[in-house]
Amino acid sequence: MLISHSSDGDMLQVTLHRHLDIATRAAAVQEIEALIHAHRPRWVTLSVPDGEPAPATLSTALRLHRMCQNLGIALDLTGASAAMQRPFHTNTA
Repeated sequence: MLISHSSDGDMLQVTLHRHLDIATRAAAVQEIEALIHAHRPRWVTLSVPDGEPAPATLSTALRLHRMCQNLGIALDLTGASAAMQRPFHTNTA
């Protein structure tokens, strides 16, 4: 199992159970996008495994970030290293 999820009202919690590779990235992205369209949350929390992310895990998180921005959905990233969280924070100064 690549991912699991739970939904509570306006919030969707998605958990990646392991870092992704090229072979599993597309399936994970497709599953997460389908969950977002089915649940139509206002807030998504993506939990990723601890440690340095695999490139495919980072790519998946960034794609989800763009999708959520385009849909006006807030996204929170948990379990990620500081290096992985950096692209998710924009400088407003």
